[in-house]
Amino acid sequence: MSVLIITHSQDNESIPLVMNAITDKGGKAFRFDTDKFPTEVQLDVYYSKGCEKLILTTDSQKLDLSEISAVWYRRIAIGSRIPGKMEPQLRQASIQESRATIMGMIASIKGFHLDFLPNIRFAENKQLQLQVARELGLDTPRTLITNNPKAVKQFASECEQGIIAKMLSSFAIYDKEGQEQVVFTNPVKDADLENLDGLRFCPMTFQEKLPKALELRTTIVGQRVFTAAVDSQCNPKATYDWRRQGVALINAWKAYNLPQDIERKLLQLMAYFGLNYGAIDIILTPDGRHVFLEVNPVGEFFWLECYSNLPISQAIAEVLLSSAHTMRSHLPIEDRVPSLNNYFSRQQAS
Repeated sequence: MSVLIITHSQDNESIPLVMNAITDKGGKAFRFDTDKFPTEVQLDVYYSKGCEKLILTTDSQKLDLSEISAVWYRRIAIGSRIPGKMEPQLRQASIQESRATIMGMIASIKGFHLDFLPNIRFAENKQLQLQVARELGLDTPRTLITNNPKAVKQFASECEQGIIAKMLSSFAIYDKEGQEQVVFTNPVKDADLENLDGLRFCPMTFQEKLPKALELRTTIVGQRVFTAAVDSQCNPKATYDWRRQGVALINAWKAYNLPQDIERKLLQLMAYFGLNYGAIDIILTPDGRHVFLEVNPVGEFFWLECYSNLPISQAIAEVLLSSAHTMRSHLPIEDRVPSLNNYFSRQQAS
């Protein structure tokens, strides 16, 4: 069994963890750092009568992609090493064409895919996540997504404990020195409610402020559910977003047992989106509510394995190696991405 891991050269410890797990189980793992394409890695895609070849060549190896039995799509940074001094329009065209080439390559690999790219993109819609979670009976926070200041003020008046603001997409802002400033979840103060003019340029997501007994991170791999918990409220700087103090809290994560009913509903959520992998954020309130926040279809997990002893990389390796036997990508397209069929059916009905 040969597994292709699609990532970039700056990815974290999760890659060697999974590669070692694959090797320990008798498989072979190949790493494709997408930031090295097209400047350092070559791809030959050849179609002719009775012949089809997809060959990926790096400095150390030449890989026939027809021999790949499973694919783990983890991260991409295609074209990032194309020289920045290149004429901007030409550089953008090069990145766009490189991206189209690699995305076509990924879609063309006939082995098992831990998660198909269309399913990942579909599942990244956080508005839809909340809708589906509610329909499945999961507890979710009161939420408002808007560019209307009046709606925000009304929403704030309805939330007795106050509200927080966050973004639907993950991004960072870079200062003049090039330092990364990640946009975290923040409380909305009374003064902020009088300064909402910026919404006309960018909508935001507002949610009720929930009291936290613990913050949970649930990682689902296939049918296995791994959950860890942290008391983020023990650190004043992590009150609204534990990621602000991720390093300081890294040793504080402990394994946690979710109620079986919550696990069942989370697995149903994953099935809806056609995912084998997802990292889910949950708040446990002091009165025992498990409140679903979101699922990241390619979310991080390595610190949970290292500090909470959750065998997530082993589970990923097992799914990649065992499910490769089923060769799901040889199934008809309607069986491979059922969630998208459901989505388009709903669009036609409406």
